[in-house]
Amino acid sequence: MLLVVGVDAGGTGSRAVLARSDGTVVGRGCAGPGNLFTPHGPTSIGTAIRAALGNHDPALVAAAVVGAAGVSALGSHPEFRSSLGLSCPVDVVGDAVTAFAAGVSDPGGAVLIAGTGAVAARIENWQVGRTADGLGLLLGDEGSGAWLGLQAVRAAARAFGSDDSLVAAVIAHTGARSCDDLVRWAGRQPPSAFAALAPLVCGSGDGAAVQILGEAVTRLVATLTELGPPDGPVVLAGGLLTRPTPVRHGVLAALPGVPLSTSRDPAVGAAWLALRRTLDLDRDAAARLHRVMLAPPRP
Repeated sequence: MLLVVGVDAGGTGSRAVLARSDGTVVGRGCAGPGNLFTPHGPTSIGTAIRAALGNHDPALVAAAVVGAAGVSALGSHPEFRSSLGLSCPVDVVGDAVTAFAAGVSDPGGAVLIAGTGAVAARIENWQVGRTADGLGLLLGDEGSGAWLGLQAVRAAARAFGSDDSLVAAVIAHTGARSCDDLVRWAGRQPPSAFAALAPLVCGSGDGAAVQILGEAVTRLVATLTELGPPDGPVVLAGGLLTRPTPVRHGVLAALPGVPLSTSRDPAVGAAWLALRRTLDLDRDAAARLHRVMLAPPRP
């Protein structure tokens, strides 16, 4: 029985799937953050893989694809290969590639990701070409979940004590009793802590939230536009663009006529990439397998 492993290794968690040659997912696992910008990234990827394997023999795994940020560094990390517990070939690709593959079976196009961070990437033959943003919260990630949270904290600091519902929600979340408390709180937090505030922004209908959300949409569309005219499908990925958020609705409205698809499960997308390569599938066969593994849910 031929098996493959697909991994989506992100800054907030790692997810792995085990799939058979017919595309059936027979195991899933999850673990902590899996890129090199977080402690113990390679170990987390290995933990997720072992959980997905369950009682299956690792020797039956013919190939694995790992989608992660910091690809070049991760692939050469001294602990990476040994931590996986696999003897098969392991391809490490950008997380933009697996996000794109989780949306369409085409070999090229573009992907716009807005999760904790934000980045747009042109995909060429299942490899990352030109990118825009993805610079981290200090220098970019405009329109991302962390960016939304940061804007909310800024709004709360400037209007501390007002009756604005978003300001009140931020203050309650952080436990700040004064503007100085809020400043100190913000200075100690990683991007993920700001991203945790994104649901407050998306769920608020007040003026500050509406303004922040509108600006997020504008900046995400501008990031995608930096890549130039799309020469294939555009896949929307990341929690803000795959769930029914105001950001997704705004981006859809701002891109009429653009062939848009939604990324589903990047770990399964990685497994599909592994099967496509291992089985040497032609384009039609790969597309059929993609529909089996990543068909959109029925209404």
